[in-house]
Amino acid sequence: MFSLEHKNYLKKIKRKNLYVRITQIGIILLFIIIWQLLSDFGIINSFIFSSPKKVVECLVELHLKGDLYNHILITVWETTISFILGTLIGLFIATLMWWSSFFAKVIDPYLTVLNSLPKVALGPIIIIWAGAGMNSIILMALLISVIVTIISVYQGFINTDPIKIKLMKSFKATKSQIYFKLLLPNSLPTIISALKINVSMSLIGVIMGEFLVSKEGIGYLIMYGSQVFNLDLVITGIIILCVVAVLMYYIILYIEKKLVKSNN
Repeated sequence: MFSLEHKNYLKKIKRKNLYVRITQIGIILLFIIIWQLLSDFGIINSFIFSSPKKVVECLVELHLKGDLYNHILITVWETTISFILGTLIGLFIATLMWWSSFFAKVIDPYLTVLNSLPKVALGPIIIIWAGAGMNSIILMALLISVIVTIISVYQGFINTDPIKIKLMKSFKATKSQIYFKLLLPNSLPTIISALKINVSMSLIGVIMGEFLVSKEGIGYLIMYGSQVFNLDLVITGIIILCVVAVLMYYIILYIEKKLVKSNN
């Protein structure tokens, strides 16, 4: 049984979280209201800046045409594949770097160069290598997300308490035992942070890829809207993209809670 003080503390935490959610929703609603009022009174040009009403109309139009959900599903599918592959490849290479200091020293300058290289510059080469389709989009997303994942996870590995590693070695623990029993559990917060970064990087990479080659997806909607000077479609695509990004972020938060709970 919880004490009265602990119950009151939990109530304060829940009340604070509720206030945070209400404030967050209030800010969004206030922004939408101000945006619509500025458009209605002609303070901003609704042709250039669009308006909430026009965005809703654009969403309804896309829904009636049957295009809306197809574009969303294509982008989500490409992002999911890129995220999973980026995470697995990043974790694998970071593990190799921790396992072999020689490999880490050899690959480190290449990671730095690849991380600083603008990935859009590789767009034409990627299209030639992988073709003008989904493969190019996923490859573009991987180039953006993998390097960041490798660097983030590897930093978590090398920041593990060396005293704990020496203690395990003194008990004749193998390298694999140190990795699975100490390194991975100790680096779990870093890995989760890398997942949060990776999902956003994957989404950015997918949208960049869709700008270049796709005929479907949210990135295609935004690019097509800009080409025909349909700013309502561009703003609608950006808002859809924001919603997708938020949903993916909360999925990662859910995974984080499950992993932390199982680790405890």
